[in-house]
Amino acid sequence: MANVVINPRIRGFLCLTSHPTGCARNVQRQVEIAQRTGPGSGIGNALVVGSSAGFGLSSLITSVFGYGAKALGVCFERAGQGEKAGSAGFYNLAEVHRLAAAAGRTVETINGDAYSVAIKEQAIAALKARFGKLDYLIYSLASPKRTDPATGITHSSTLKPIGAPYTSKTIDLDTDQIKPITIATATEADIDNTVKVMGGEDWALWIAALKAADLLADGFRTVAYSYIGPQLTHAIYRAGTIGRAKDHLEATARSLNAELLTSVGGGAYVSVNKALVTQASSAIPVVPLYISLLYKVMKEKGSHEGTIEQIVRLFKTKIGPGVTPTFDDQGRIRIDDWEMAPAVQAAVAALWETVTTENVLEVSDYASFKQEFRSLFGFEVAGVDYQTPSETEAKLG
Repeated sequence: MANVVINPRIRGFLCLTSHPTGCARNVQRQVEIAQRTGPGSGIGNALVVGSSAGFGLSSLITSVFGYGAKALGVCFERAGQGEKAGSAGFYNLAEVHRLAAAAGRTVETINGDAYSVAIKEQAIAALKARFGKLDYLIYSLASPKRTDPATGITHSSTLKPIGAPYTSKTIDLDTDQIKPITIATATEADIDNTVKVMGGEDWALWIAALKAADLLADGFRTVAYSYIGPQLTHAIYRAGTIGRAKDHLEATARSLNAELLTSVGGGAYVSVNKALVTQASSAIPVVPLYISLLYKVMKEKGSHEGTIEQIVRLFKTKIGPGVTPTFDDQGRIRIDDWEMAPAVQAAVAALWETVTTENVLEVSDYASFKQEFRSLFGFEVAGVDYQTPSETEAKLG
């Protein structure tokens, strides 16, 4: 056991350290919102694949503390050891476990490669032994790589445009300078690899394994998360390699939905969520600048949401127990509706034309973007004394 003072070490969109106390406080805030806004019951058993951060963490918290679920989470995180801090996701889940135990709730975590057959088998064994049939599966994996269990080949995703190079402007997260950026065109291999990592194949493998194990309850629902975004990022995101992967994810949802409707009277959905500050979004060129402008506009209009507010609204209005989902013309749930409101997008587009290095702090909410990015790792969280040493070693359960 080691108590040390932990400082942030940030390089661009990477933070190399995390703060246990700050991560715990973030989780406490989310739990408070879920408890305050949820009905407190309604979900029996839930599985969250990708449960340690972002939308997956908020889904775990909403299921357990908002709807009373017994929940199993799957993630791939690093525990603290000695004076070396663990990953933020590990500390997030350690606090979820602590709060769940205090509230008499059941949460278990399997820490390993969710793409692998071994982890799927471990999850199935845990569900059979201590949970029972699932009411919900939330699929929220975000990884740059995936090893195909059938071939053993490791695929890496890329963020590239298709058909022509992409040129725009972005903000350098190290220097806070707005700079031009050009990204080269994707190859067919880039597209195929990105679909392998970020498409729906692994989601379908999870459903197939759970169905074969007779672990899907009547009315079982599953949702995977996606993003479309504005015209500003269309060429690099939705029309690029990631967009092809999202197309595959949505096609997978349609196939799974038909299958589940027939077999258990359930459904499979893709939820298109709002642009938010996450590790994944921070790594995408152009997006941090767009989010900074979006936050400015949505906060002024009173429509801004964080991850927990988004997921609470998703469950309450779209996918929760007894709720009938509504879809767009492509069969997708849209919880990005406030972001994509025409007035919001028009305001963001106008600011995009005027933003420069000199005025970025005035015309955008870049200061909040940077603060929220640091808070993902437990830094710059209100009420935390960062001069007090923190215990680096924690347990999941």
